[in-house]
Amino acid sequence: MAASEGSAPEGPKAASAAVVRQNAAVLDALPFGDTRDFDDARRGFLGTIEDAHIIGDTGRTVWTMKTYGFQREEAAPPTVNPSLWRQARLNTIHGLFEVVPGVYQVRGFDIANMTLVEGQTGVIVVDALTAVETAREALALYRRHRGDRPVTGVIYTHTHVDHWGGAAGVVDPKDVATSKVPVIAPDQFMEHTVSENVIAGDAMLRRAQYQFGGLLPRGPAQQVDCGLGKSISAGRVALVPPNDIITRTGETRTIDGVEFIFQMAPETEAPAEMHFYLPVFKVLNLAENATHNFHNLLPFRGSQVRNSLDWSKYIQEALDLWGDEAEALCGQHHWPAWGRECVVSHLEAQRDLYRYAHDQTVRLMNHGLKPAEIAEQIGTPKSLDGAWATRGYYGHIRHNAKAIYQHYLGWYDANPANLDPLPPVETGRKMVEYMGGAEAILQRARTDFDKGEFRFVAQVLSHLVFAEPGNAGARSLLADTFEQLGYLAESATWRNAYLFGALELRAGMPKVPSRSAIGPHILRALPTDQLFDYLAVRLNGPKAEGFRTTQNWIFSDTGERFCIIVSNAAMSTSPRRLADKPDAIVTLKRTDLDAVISEKTTFDAAIGAGTIQISGDPSKVTALFSLLDTFERMFEIVEPRSRVIT
Repeated sequence: MAASEGSAPEGPKAASAAVVRQNAAVLDALPFGDTRDFDDARRGFLGTIEDAHIIGDTGRTVWTMKTYGFQREEAAPPTVNPSLWRQARLNTIHGLFEVVPGVYQVRGFDIANMTLVEGQTGVIVVDALTAVETAREALALYRRHRGDRPVTGVIYTHTHVDHWGGAAGVVDPKDVATSKVPVIAPDQFMEHTVSENVIAGDAMLRRAQYQFGGLLPRGPAQQVDCGLGKSISAGRVALVPPNDIITRTGETRTIDGVEFIFQMAPETEAPAEMHFYLPVFKVLNLAENATHNFHNLLPFRGSQVRNSLDWSKYIQEALDLWGDEAEALCGQHHWPAWGRECVVSHLEAQRDLYRYAHDQTVRLMNHGLKPAEIAEQIGTPKSLDGAWATRGYYGHIRHNAKAIYQHYLGWYDANPANLDPLPPVETGRKMVEYMGGAEAILQRARTDFDKGEFRFVAQVLSHLVFAEPGNAGARSLLADTFEQLGYLAESATWRNAYLFGALELRAGMPKVPSRSAIGPHILRALPTDQLFDYLAVRLNGPKAEGFRTTQNWIFSDTGERFCIIVSNAAMSTSPRRLADKPDAIVTLKRTDLDAVISEKTTFDAAIGAGTIQISGDPSKVTALFSLLDTFERMFEIVEPRSRVIT
């Protein structure tokens, strides 16, 4: 529900007295006199472009630091937690930096880093950022300062798009296809890259808006950071598949004369992830597993829960393998650490952070505490509280503890009252009734708001908004409450979620163009069996009630053959055995199916054009596709849905 017709939505409010007091207390609680991180983040600076401002081929700004100019002020404004402000300012430092002679990083040209390792004849690119445009500009910056060296290799440390989406900006895909340039990735890279965000990808895209705050304005009362970096770039994404796979710890590759020793670290920050060590440079790279903050074990956008126990063990293994010799530690976010003592102490703190979170969550879980109780109690050791690199700027101990609980026991806390609760709207209506009506709730909520009891006010007012989404007073006060919680948050992801919720309560959902979770780069790389799995989750079960069909699908270009069975309103696929008497036989190229799914054509149009041929009963095939839902990019989160889903 948007703001009233003809009226401008409310803007950000000032920080309340309670927020000002609590944020001021942070200044006394943490060692702000320790400025080593600022020295390290600037160390080895060689140059940059003004404001890291990058324009795409269409004239669109795909990345800029210009909008973060307000963060030049050292003192945090009242609307930002001072600890988060410090991290946000560190993440504005951008340009090309020397890690050691021969190893360089471009930082602040995207949310992730590009690491560049010089070989005998060229340069090896480690992680290619999110977008072709940002990757291309990062490589150009390197070449302006280090010479026009050809790219002689590319390494993907893991499966997340901010580490491979710009590969076509640094290497010609034709050179990769012919193996002229090696592109190296961890085992299961393609499987996880193309599947992790497909099945639930549409919901993830929407939820990511809350995590990263990409649609929030930049400003001291709005988006200031993401914890790992400033934001996600907005350029063109292209997947260049790897042509070499690392499958075990200890494997080596010599690329352009430089030896890389790899360490596998699956099921950590990404389902397929790896570290590497460069003996000739004595540089250790732990990808995204030892950054300068506590990472997510379950990001707000959604994912499978990450394994914090294995995470800590892989850091220990890296220490065992290279802790006695590494002189520099760098990662694919944030800035490096130098000197053997600092490398080891940083890794030990990260190891202990993930191990503590795991072991103490499980300890309290086994004492019978529920997720919210564990999150309220667990904290972090005092010995780590003053270590800036373990603060929860991206992940946070309070939601990571809940993720660990979910990893072992799932969503249910064993209290039967929580086994089958009413959905949000029905719960909201009964809560409002029990609490004496909307006006009584608002009166009490305003009193508690003035006391700074924002967490409970948010819970109560959320019930009221779901019960009465048109109640302007409830929407306004809930937005104000979310906003104050955002101002208090040390975690950038918490802040973004609160402030984006406030924005939507005031102005309604942003108007953004619809976009499929399966972009062309993912669609081309998606195995056909997984593509059928994606179509299966789009099958509208209630509408498919009573519909039965068995179809054989023959792909003339790939040689693949599948039997599709729809029965009991569910769609199954068999790649092993075709039906003896199918309702229809569909003969097509895989590219023809891709064109239909990407909406470049319709199924009926492709049949009419003869690119898709059907023998048997074509009505069964067209009926199947008519039963597939189309997912909208935007849906309500902080208020009831405006349309009924059947």
